[in-house]
Amino acid sequence: MGVEGFAADGYEDVRRVFRQLVDSGLETGAGLSVWREGREVVRLSAGWADAGRSRPWRDDTLVMPYSLSKTFVTLAALVAVRDGALELDRPIAAYWKEYGVRGKERTTLRHVLTHRAGQPRFPAEAAGLDLLDDAGLRDSLARAAPEYVPGTSLGEHALTYGHLVDGIMRAAAGTTLGAMFNDVVRPALGLDGWFGVPDRELDRVADLEYADPGWPRRLHAAPWLGIPVGALDPERTNSRAWRQSVFGAVNMYTTASATAAFFSRLTSEDGPVHQLLGPRLHTELLTPQVTDFDEVFGTRLTWTLGFVRDKGKIAKGGIGGSAAWWSRRHRHACAYLTRRLDDHSRAARIATALGDDLTVVGED
Repeated sequence: MGVEGFAADGYEDVRRVFRQLVDSGLETGAGLSVWREGREVVRLSAGWADAGRSRPWRDDTLVMPYSLSKTFVTLAALVAVRDGALELDRPIAAYWKEYGVRGKERTTLRHVLTHRAGQPRFPAEAAGLDLLDDAGLRDSLARAAPEYVPGTSLGEHALTYGHLVDGIMRAAAGTTLGAMFNDVVRPALGLDGWFGVPDRELDRVADLEYADPGWPRRLHAAPWLGIPVGALDPERTNSRAWRQSVFGAVNMYTTASATAAFFSRLTSEDGPVHQLLGPRLHTELLTPQVTDFDEVFGTRLTWTLGFVRDKGKIAKGGIGGSAAWWSRRHRHACAYLTRRLDDHSRAARIATALGDDLTVVGED
C-alpha cells in the first residue's frame, strides 16, 4: 500500500510514522491531516476504503469515527439553545414530559452534554430493540430510571448521547438532531460531514473492519456498548441502512481533512464555531465543566460540553482508533481517522511525532 498526499517541511516525522503504521500492517485504511495557522500542512492517505481492498483510500474518503461524532451532536444542541428553544440548566422534563420520571425529573441538558445524566447505556429493557429503532430507543430512555442520581457521577453516554439530544430537540424545538446538523450546523461550518449519508456520497464511504476478531471483547467500554446489539458489528455498520440513519452518538461520516480543519478553528474568536454559537455559548462549549473519574473511559478526565480537555489539548476520540485534537501548546490541529478498528496507539504515535500527548489527564 502506498502513502499518498503531502507533508510540509518540518513534518517529515509525521509522514515517517504514518508510513511505518502502513508498512507494519497496523493500518489498512486511514486519513491523516494536520492544520496550522489556517492552512493544511499534512494531508496523507493510505490503504483501502473497502473490505475487498479494491478502492484506494482517498483524501475525500468518508469514515465513521464513532464517538468523535458526539462533538457535532453537541453543536446541534447548542444551536437550539442559541435560538431559545432550549436552556442548558432547565429540566429536560419541561420540554419532554415523558422523560421526567423515575428520578429524572431534574435532569438537564447540561447533565446530558457532560455525560452526567445517569444514562451511559440503554436499559436492559431495550435489549430486544433493533439498532435502527430510533423511536423505541428514545422511549426506552424516557421510561428508564437513571443508573445514578443525575449530576452526581460521570460516564460517557456511549451510545445514548445522540438519542437523548434528539429526544430533547424533538420535544422542545420541533426538529431532529439530523435536521439541525445537516441543515444548520454543517453549512455554517462548511464541513464535509454527514449524519445520514445522502445517496450521492455513498461511494465515498469506507468499510469498517476489526483489527482482530477479539477486539470488541477487550474493550473497557464493552459493558456500555451491548444494547442494542450491532453497534460494533461491521455487518450492520457497513450497511446502507446504517450509513443513511442518524445514530448520533457514533455515526457521523467525515474526512480527516474536514475534521482537522474544524479543530483548527475551534477556539478562534473569528472562527465558524464562534460565529455559529455566539460568544457566550462558544465559551460554554470550551470551558471545563466537570473533572472526575469517568467510569466508561476508566480514567479521570475533564469534560467540557462535548470535548475532553487538559492542559495540552482539546480533543475527542472514537472507539476503534480515530481521534482529533487541538494542541493548546503547539497551536495545531490533527485528525487521524481509520477504518481498522483497534486501540488508539496509532493516533498516539502520530501525536508523539507532533510533540503532543494523547494521554487523558483531568484538568483541575
